Amino acid sequence: MSPDQPAAEKVASSVQADASRQRMLSWFARVGISPSMLSPDPKKQKHALERRKQILETQKASNLQAVLNIALNVSINEQTSDNLDPDWFFAFSTMAEEIYSPPMQELWGKIFAVEVARPGSFSLRTLQLLKTLTHRDAKVFNKAVNVASRKSNDVVPRILVGYHKRKGLFSFLRKPIPEQLNLASVGLSYPDLLSLQEMKLIYASEIESGEYTEGQQVTWRCVNENITLTCKTSGVALVYYKFTPVGSELYKLVTKSANETYLQELKTVLGEVFNIS
Repeated sequence: MSPDQPAAEKVASSVQADASRQRMLSWFARVGISPSMLSPDPKKQKHALERRKQILETQKASNLQAVLNIALNVSINEQTSDNLDPDWFFAFSTMAEEIYSPPMQELWGKIFAVEVARPGSFSLRTLQLLKTLTHRDAKVFNKAVNVASRKSNDVVPRILVGYHKRKGLFSFLRKPIPEQLNLASVGLSYPDLLSLQEMKLIYASEIESGEYTEGQQVTWRCVNENITLTCKTSGVALVYYKFTPVGSELYKLVTKSANETYLQELKTVLGEVFNIS
């Protein structure tokens, strides 16, 4: 170790501490707080508190304006003549004014545009849950959306993970085959699944479909790709995670991008018991 190294480390540590201090000051300044804002002088103290109130109100108005600007640029094809519920709107505006992240403001703007075009599309329960989500939570949900599939005429998305086959008399003689893919290997980790379950966006346990008969067909659409499964043998059930009603509502708003690795691994697993086209 050179004689100058401890001094250099001390300088680096001091610079890092100063940078952290500046970040702290910057964040609190956004809500009108500084280390010495409250003066012993009552008049100065009142002025500081009024200024803080103005900063907060201005930020809330700015949040709502951002949501409105996004909504005005959303194009909705199907529209009804039904009127927007005033109770829904004022509850929406009260929640939306406290949405500070631009990506989340975009989501709220889309929700408002859809609700104006088709009142009743989003429940207040969905808004209340959405308000608790952070941008990081939204990114986890987006990963789930990119591996979700829906059957024709079904509004509920599901994350297909594999299948379950009723065991035959001589099944123990056959070489075991993988019945489920590993979602972690395609970008959706176990902690991600737990997080989605805690947020009540997907149900907490895997679900099995009814058993398919030999030759039975079912078509799923995953993002932009249709997958038609034709069952090779009887006694096969699909295994999946199912989106909750709230998750299903939010699914419609998220911009989707196909996870090609997931699709390939899913086809490999399901190809053991289904012909895929």
